[in-house]
Amino acid sequence: MAHEKLWGGRFSEPTDQFVEEFTASIDFDKRLYHQDIRGSIAHARMLGKQGILPMAEVEKIVAGLQEVLARIEAGKFDFSVALEDIHMNIEARLTEKIGEAGKRLHTGRSRNDQVALDIRLYLRDEIVEISAYLDMLVDSLIYQAEANLGVIMPGYTHLQTAQPILFSHHMMAYVEMFTRDKGRMEDCLRRMNVLPLGAGALAGTTFPIDREHVAELLDFPGVTRNSLDSVSDRDFALEFMGASSILMMHLSRFSEELILWSTSEFKFVELTDSFCTGSSIMPQKKNPDVPELVRGKTGRVYGNLMALLTVMKALPLAYNKDMQEDKEPLFDTIDTVKGSLKIFADMVREMRINAGNMRAAAAKGFSTATDVADYLVRQGMPFRDAHEVVGKTVAYCIANGKDLPDLTMDEWQGFSDKIGEDIFDAITLEASVNARVATGGTALERVKAEIERAKVGR
Repeated sequence: MAHEKLWGGRFSEPTDQFVEEFTASIDFDKRLYHQDIRGSIAHARMLGKQGILPMAEVEKIVAGLQEVLARIEAGKFDFSVALEDIHMNIEARLTEKIGEAGKRLHTGRSRNDQVALDIRLYLRDEIVEISAYLDMLVDSLIYQAEANLGVIMPGYTHLQTAQPILFSHHMMAYVEMFTRDKGRMEDCLRRMNVLPLGAGALAGTTFPIDREHVAELLDFPGVTRNSLDSVSDRDFALEFMGASSILMMHLSRFSEELILWSTSEFKFVELTDSFCTGSSIMPQKKNPDVPELVRGKTGRVYGNLMALLTVMKALPLAYNKDMQEDKEPLFDTIDTVKGSLKIFADMVREMRINAGNMRAAAAKGFSTATDVADYLVRQGMPFRDAHEVVGKTVAYCIANGKDLPDLTMDEWQGFSDKIGEDIFDAITLEASVNARVATGGTALERVKAEIERAKVGR
């Protein structure tokens, strides 16, 4: 019946049963129970401090909420669709346990600012956890970079052999990306970490509340400054989902490389059996399911971001029921990002490197051609002329089935009399790699320094 609803006073007919099920959010927002109770306890204590509620009632409310929390965590709480959401479920059970005092808890607040608080508290905790998973992944990348120092692989542009680089340099590129991802999460957390409670439904409250005291109890460094914005804002969720999309894009690019590197054509790396699966019909197969699935899940996270952007794009201020649609994409994004990071951190650490195949591939494809051009520049030739000379040299090699190290001195000097015997030392893989010593380069000493810098910054 309508009068059984906590808001049912002005209604004379019951809610249609299907409407009740269609509009309820308890199936997915019950995961906010801890944050909802924590927020309610802080709100009750503030009401007591301000003399809005007697302290005796505040103590009953706090004790009752703690009992409700214990029942939920023990799996003994029956969530009701008829009570719509996590807020009403907890408040109804509280009132059932402690009577009249339970009905006073909602003084000076609305579900609109209550849910805004719950989501911020929840996401704040989750961002801390995601940051910890990012640290785990970065640790695994540094581990591989340090364990395989000196391993040379081909670097690619357009997926064509470009220049030789250190495998460690490649791993450290991902360290940079995931470190920026962590920075984006921290930026999001900083902007999100303000208390919205006290905004009421949209205009504030007539009670003499102390929002700063609630903020202090809930470890918020500040409070929101506009009641309309407080209950309308989902920027923080969108910012998190945007940062998550970039993070997943990085994981997806890494996935693509691991899938490619695992093929029988490349054989650069081998993922351990615990992160692969076989084929139901082809007994030789070992499929890189984990990176493939992470690559696939990236689209799902992008979709969640677009879904919430679309929900929010035309909403007038302040709260609208549409905003109930924020939680499922947000929760799914959180779960997907956490799962992907956790499994990647473990998989990367256990990945085995085939240094011989990497080196053999790096020696092909005229990967040191740029080093020949640089050699000629050091002999006084303008770079554009040097580029032309080396281009003709490569064309000659292709026509004659040779690579650059195979050329004789006479052949070299047929392209330029500036080339001497020292050309052979200048175009070894090690010489090519170690010549790039400027900050950010792939030289062994530079990569070692970057690994140490990354470890110090942990």
